[in-house]
Amino acid sequence: MISTLKLPKNFDSREQWPDCATIKEIRDQGSCGSCWAFGAVEAMSDRICIQSQGKVNVEISAEDLLSCCKADCGNGCDGGYPAGAWEFWTNHGLVSGGLYHSHIGCRPYSIPPCEHHVNGSRPECSGEIETPRCSRRCEAGYTPTYSQDKHYGITSYSVGSDVTEIMTEIYKNGPVEAALEVFKDFLLYKSGVYQHKTGESVGGHAIKILGWGEEDGTLYWLVANSWNTDWGDNGFFKILRGSNECGIESEIVAGTPHDISHSNY
Repeated sequence: MISTLKLPKNFDSREQWPDCATIKEIRDQGSCGSCWAFGAVEAMSDRICIQSQGKVNVEISAEDLLSCCKADCGNGCDGGYPAGAWEFWTNHGLVSGGLYHSHIGCRPYSIPPCEHHVNGSRPECSGEIETPRCSRRCEAGYTPTYSQDKHYGITSYSVGSDVTEIMTEIYKNGPVEAALEVFKDFLLYKSGVYQHKTGESVGGHAIKILGWGEEDGTLYWLVANSWNTDWGDNGFFKILRGSNECGIESEIVAGTPHDISHSNY
């Protein structure tokens, strides 16, 4: 089935689905190892909008996922599992919630932004803070109620590591969550197609892949990070495609939102 679909040489979800504002958004996980939750809720938000053909724009709450998914998701601000995040969405649902101090949605993010490996106007990120408490209520003044605000997935699944399979998934259904190993030279990324050259590993990281392309003959994935817009190329980066660079092609997860005609939209 995969071979019958003609995939373009370049693909950018931001251009393919221009009515979906979340695809263009770069969030900030702050001083918390919540990348696993951010990669998930970013792609979930995008997919809800894509499936609704641009009619439903919602920011799924990173706070809700980070603080309330415990057993299956790992350790909150000390790191977690993307697959568990998507399963939680299908089993328990997630409420809406925008950026820090945005007062958008039911549970906006409570951890302040900070500068990740760059100099800028925000304070420097420092250590991992405590995971926020799971609160099953919306912030004051927000309606509907917490339980009424839940958005659910109907399926969550792993995508194979075959490059064409990953591209097909993004092309048909929207951005996906992926994981990669971060090395010291990645922290300094500004532009171009990243390939690990120098420096030791500093740990695992989860991100959102939203497209692909070719630059000066080099194939790449187009990726959104959660280190705010001061890092990298306005918060985005490109990484070598086709050779499982830093493990980016080996742990792809995604899911399908509830049909808007069968849910609380």
